Amino acid sequence: TTVIDTSARRLYLVESFSTARRYAIAVGREGLQFKGTVAVGDKQEWPRWIPTLDMQKREPKHYGQYKDGMPGGGENPLGARAIYLYDGKKDTHLRIHGTIAPQSIGT
Repeated sequence: TTVIDTSARRLYLVESFSTARRYAIAVGREGLQFKGTVAVGDKQEWPRWIPTLDMQKREPKHYGQYKDGMPGGGENPLGARAIYLYDGKKDTHLRIHGTIAPQSIGT
């Protein structure tokens, strides 16, 4: 079981009834609004990243070039791995992923 406390910016990996590992995380705007239960729907190495529509509208010159996605690699904001979170069979577009901006962890 994994528990994510978005307001505290922490992810807890529950290993047993009495043991959990705690990790500092960064949380995007969409993630701050989510409350509920999800399941792992997919896992990807070097995932493709697509900026949100809000990001594309806010900064079209910067994000517009990636409207069809940025392939995995060293410049990709998702980092090397991503866990895709689903609500039933529906992709929530929420991800647990790596980062190329370690300074964002805990923010």
